[in-house]
Amino acid sequence: MTQANLELSPIGNCQVSALVDEAGGFVWGCIPRVDGDPVFCSLLNGDNRDEGVWRFELEGQVSATQHYVRNTPILVTRLEAEDGSALEIHDFAPRFERSGRMYRPVAYIRIVRPVAGAPRLRVGLAPMKNYGEGLAGTTNGTNHIRYMTGEQALRLSTDAPVGYILERRSYRVESDQHFFLGPDEPFVGNIRSELRRMEANTKKYWQHWVRGLHIPLEWQEEVIRAAIALKLCQHEETGAIVAALTTSIPEAPGSQRNWDYRYCWIRDSYYTVQALNRLGALDVLEKYLAYLRNIIDQARGGQIQPLYSVMGDAELHEFEAENLAGYRGNGPVRVGNAAYKQVQYDCYGQIVMPTAQAFFDTRLLRMADERDFEHLEEVGEAAWAKHDKPDAGLWEFRTRQEVHTYSAVMCWAACDRLSNVAGQLGKDDRAKLWKERAEAIRAKIDAEAWNEEGQHYGASFESDYLDASLLQMVELRYLKPDDERFLKTFEAVERDLRRGDHMLRYAAEDDFGAPETAFNVCTFWLIEALHLTGRSGEARQMFEAMLGHTTRSGLLSEDLDYETGELWGNFPQTYSLVGIINSAGHLSKSWSEVR
Repeated sequence: MTQANLELSPIGNCQVSALVDEAGGFVWGCIPRVDGDPVFCSLLNGDNRDEGVWRFELEGQVSATQHYVRNTPILVTRLEAEDGSALEIHDFAPRFERSGRMYRPVAYIRIVRPVAGAPRLRVGLAPMKNYGEGLAGTTNGTNHIRYMTGEQALRLSTDAPVGYILERRSYRVESDQHFFLGPDEPFVGNIRSELRRMEANTKKYWQHWVRGLHIPLEWQEEVIRAAIALKLCQHEETGAIVAALTTSIPEAPGSQRNWDYRYCWIRDSYYTVQALNRLGALDVLEKYLAYLRNIIDQARGGQIQPLYSVMGDAELHEFEAENLAGYRGNGPVRVGNAAYKQVQYDCYGQIVMPTAQAFFDTRLLRMADERDFEHLEEVGEAAWAKHDKPDAGLWEFRTRQEVHTYSAVMCWAACDRLSNVAGQLGKDDRAKLWKERAEAIRAKIDAEAWNEEGQHYGASFESDYLDASLLQMVELRYLKPDDERFLKTFEAVERDLRRGDHMLRYAAEDDFGAPETAFNVCTFWLIEALHLTGRSGEARQMFEAMLGHTTRSGLLSEDLDYETGELWGNFPQTYSLVGIINSAGHLSKSWSEVR
């Protein structure tokens, strides 16, 4: 068996998800939601990859190919054997409207269809419990198997031979077979007809959702695939958006930079809703705004922490899952994230900016009102109070604090946007107050972050090192792309942090030494900056190069080895997918050119 890799394809329904490897095996999937127990954990199980997996093994298999059903996350894997026999596996998590609400159960559906010859199949279904502590115990009936996992019991309902599955015995597949792994309750109805109906309804839902997107003319498939993956990263019940579907895929081999990303970072979510909003996916924005309103309501004195659980829990105690060896043996596997204890003051801007849209956008089912503005001003007060105070910064340094320029600019953005909102509500006195505060923060940034000797902004007020977040000063409307200060800063950042067609987030040593891999979203920030400063041809070339590094599923992880091109870091990474969408929007030809 080949070693674990990130050639993975996600399926999901905004309640649960699974990552499927190149041969059609479920190697990662958590229940009852994204931050739950990984019943499928083979991806992080070191060399023991026959446990924590759901795999269909074709006797004499010689090839496997995959594709998604167009504009959906329904994955089709075709397995072919040396004797010419073949079968197809259709994988999805059901999602469609039923009885006036969205049906998105804690369930996975797999449909196996023989398409050539007489394929012989072995079903290897071995879910685990308690982060790899052991295999789930089983009981069974005539047409089902019950798995006692740690979080909740699961039931496999199927028309395939249960005895063969339990014994992992191969058998001849002569007709379509249907598998529903879901809640521990009897499956109601004819499993064949019900699962086919669910597949058709799920296909219809996703294709209609994609139909409503405002996509660029060029790179349509890449943008659509990124948008679907971003939507799968939203926990629809609460509206929270996770940074990635996995934990502890290291940023580089042996680096110990292994973090649990199955939580809602205010920063990452801001970038996600910003990108999807540009495509017109208002449903994701609306649900996330509801999540933010709950966070703001619970905030003490407007104090916002960097991340929360998908249910809004503030405490995310970090520990190591000792029974999992890690991705390719690169432990530790961490659960929880101690970054929740940090102070990261950029989050205030990232709360205000998406919420501000709700005061202007009449398309929304629920527009924001004066009561929402009162709560939002509490966040603004915190931004004003903390704009020049040290924090851990957006890169979440664990052992040092500085006044980070990016955080200060985000605090400026919070005050600036609050001024706009106050004006919209006719509160001229509040608009004047917030504008004055924004101007005061700007004066502080220009005085403290500008390095006169180096002729560039620094990453922090206290030092003159550079980081890629300085390129966001244009995106945040703090500077214009032709501003001489931005051009000089861009020149310095590119000189220090660019590595060929890739970009480091920073080059200085941090808590774990010097970074070894490029940070993919920073490469997209570089692409955008190249375009905005008139180097569009170079930007297009670099964008195409980045697309060449995507998985077969069209996605990216967090990091990339800029020498070998291998992907590292958690997957799929929302930051990176946002970069695909935003860069395509910047660089694409206009639709008017073909009309």
